[in-house]
Amino acid sequence: MKRIFVIALIIFLPLYLLLKSVETHTFNKDFYINSYKENKVSETSGKTLQELDEITEDLFDYLKGKANDSLLEKNFNKREILHMRDVKTLFKYGYMLKYFSLALSLLSISVLCYLKKYVSLGKSLFYGPFIWWGMMIILFLLSLSDFNKYFTYFHLIFFNNDLWLLDPKTDLLIQMLPLEFFIGIFKNIILLFLLLLSILQLAGYIVLRKGKDWSDKRN
Repeated sequence: MKRIFVIALIIFLPLYLLLKSVETHTFNKDFYINSYKENKVSETSGKTLQELDEITEDLFDYLKGKANDSLLEKNFNKREILHMRDVKTLFKYGYMLKYFSLALSLLSISVLCYLKKYVSLGKSLFYGPFIWWGMMIILFLLSLSDFNKYFTYFHLIFFNNDLWLLDPKTDLLIQMLPLEFFIGIFKNIILLFLLLLSILQLAGYIVLRKGKDWSDKRN
């Protein structure tokens, strides 16, 4: 039984941290505003920075489930709204997976503590994330080689239509969120995730050391 909870902890606690990193940067409006300035979105879209700020708030409310399609109709065309509907569905499942991962992680930690398997808990928290480090480094290196290629793969995997193929000449959504925006937010998500993994591993190392001390004392 212990092994099941160890495996669950190795998989789902880092997964929760990854999803939390995605959520944190997805709703970081300062990043959006800086991106609008750097990518001269006002010039390409014809929208003032204040208008872009308000539209961004609408997008946030929509993705958080606080509004329906009608909120987007004043600024986006039908194709853009349908794509955002798909994105909203993806976020819905993302939230569900995030909360499931957190609940299962907390349950696993509680069970291992109840069983007094502190060494196993420490090893899970310290050694487990190295798998995620490897995956993130590979993903990051691949993105450096051709971000657009793997960004396209992402859409082909998670969307079953081509609504995400927008026209930068006419569609506000792609004007606001060009490829440079996604490159920047991707890097920030990876960096935050690796920082959180480092903190997790530090906690795991402490638990591992303490767990060995407690085991020695019992023996």
